[in-house]
Amino acid sequence: MTGCTEVTLENGLKVLLKEIHTAPLISQWIWYRVGSRDEPTGQTGISHWVEHMQFKGTPQFPASVLDKAIAREGGQWNAFTFMDWTTYYETMPAAKIDLALRLEADRMVNSEFDPQEVESERTVIISEREGSENEPLFQLGESMQQAAFRVHPYHHEVIGDMADLLTITREQLYAHYRTYYQPNNAVLALAGDFETGEMLARIRELYAGIPAGPQPARLQRPEPEQPGEIRLAVEGPGETAFMEIAYRAPAGSDPDFFALAVLDSLLAGPSNLNMFGGGGISNKTSRLYRAIVDGERAVSVHGGSSVTIDPFMYTFMLTGHPTNPLEDALATLDNELERLQNEPVSPAEVARAIKQARAMFAFGSENITNQAFWLGFAEMFADYSWFTSYLDRLSLVTPADVQRVAQRYFQKRSRVVGTYLPTGLGELE
Repeated sequence: MTGCTEVTLENGLKVLLKEIHTAPLISQWIWYRVGSRDEPTGQTGISHWVEHMQFKGTPQFPASVLDKAIAREGGQWNAFTFMDWTTYYETMPAAKIDLALRLEADRMVNSEFDPQEVESERTVIISEREGSENEPLFQLGESMQQAAFRVHPYHHEVIGDMADLLTITREQLYAHYRTYYQPNNAVLALAGDFETGEMLARIRELYAGIPAGPQPARLQRPEPEQPGEIRLAVEGPGETAFMEIAYRAPAGSDPDFFALAVLDSLLAGPSNLNMFGGGGISNKTSRLYRAIVDGERAVSVHGGSSVTIDPFMYTFMLTGHPTNPLEDALATLDNELERLQNEPVSPAEVARAIKQARAMFAFGSENITNQAFWLGFAEMFADYSWFTSYLDRLSLVTPADVQRVAQRYFQKRSRVVGTYLPTGLGELE
């Protein structure tokens, strides 16, 4: 069976199942429609903190046994919080998947949020935040987001602002959990070595009795049009300068996303949309690498965008050259963008960019964990057909499409240009 079975339980839980009998493994992902975009001022970082608390146990699965139980059965597990979603996964030997099934059904409802564990995790997350603040690219990236999004909740980093990490209460964390961790706000996706009918029956046993909750209210704060180019500078320790250039980018569900993916491949080398990578494709044939790196304007250049519910950013990142100012690299980038906007793109170059983007996508979709990831991930901003049609839709992109999206999105007046200026106090640990 190569297709996907989709069922929605009476309580609103969407279940996606894909049989893959190539190895005796099953990967389970449960996705909740909650992330940093759902956080009001005063509670930034709360979604990520709730994710941490989900590993602190329930009466049935105390924290002290969870890691050992998964590892003992030969499995791996983790969780991630993003701007638009939070997800938890387990990849297990097929015969041991019931442990993961029971665990996720249980912690949808029964996580304890012990006050001592809340305070312990506050220390952990504050330490995580402090560690990130020692990273030049985090400092620059946070400043870029704050400048690009003054109104929309994409304004703040997933980890949250220090002021909120110091003051969020146990009661606020638990209320956030109870508001968003509902079956009708979740997608359960499994891929691997199982029989669909049997798996669906077991999922019904575990989840059907969990009542639906009220639909969570969503923050509706669309970002107004930017009135002109924004420039900013961040200073900090280190020896290396960086420059980030961010342009407005379409949402993942926008048809322009596919043309932008081809443009990305042509300009900076194909981006991997999958969190787990898989396969590496050099960007040395891309236009910007040849112009900027081969031309010794910068040490490296990378580009890419995230797949998001609302319009976000397409960013270029430049690593400073020891002898050339980053403004020269920016001028070269601008020249390449103007050339793309004003001169016809050859069909052969677009064909090569499509081929590379298709290869990168395929590399990041091949194993069982990645297959299960895509089942649920695509549902967070579109639906599973977005994934299954992705390669075909890339192939339909024309040279005219590439030029059109370059003209539409790479506008100086709506970009943010940020520079990290090292103080020369030594590289950060």
